[in-house]
Amino acid sequence: MTCFIAISLRSYQTWRMRLTLTLVMLTALALLPLRSEAFDLEQSLKKQHVQYQGEPEYRVAQGNCTSLSQAIEQIRSRTGGRVVSADTRVQGGREVHHIKVLTPDGKVRTHKVNGCRR
Repeated sequence: MTCFIAISLRSYQTWRMRLTLTLVMLTALALLPLRSEAFDLEQSLKKQHVQYQGEPEYRVAQGNCTSLSQAIEQIRSRTGGRVVSADTRVQGGREVHHIKVLTPDGKVRTHKVNGCRR
């Protein structure tokens, strides 16, 4: 003999859960293409950015010290590109200027120029 146990759920609770799950699924489906487009954009930017490790370091003729503005002008004149960003970091007791340049062929390249000793 089989015995059935009835669980009483109010019908509006089941309806509310179904509606909530449907809205969550539709929202997730709507946001999926946005996520993939952002990922594709990030990947294309990574392909465009090339960092040179073995690039020779440029110096201005006034001793062993190059200011950031001098380094920017030097790289701009050598590459013919547009400077996107420039900052100075201290590495090994010396300032190193990191200059990102957008080249005429559309790639972003990072150039390193030695600055003053610390």
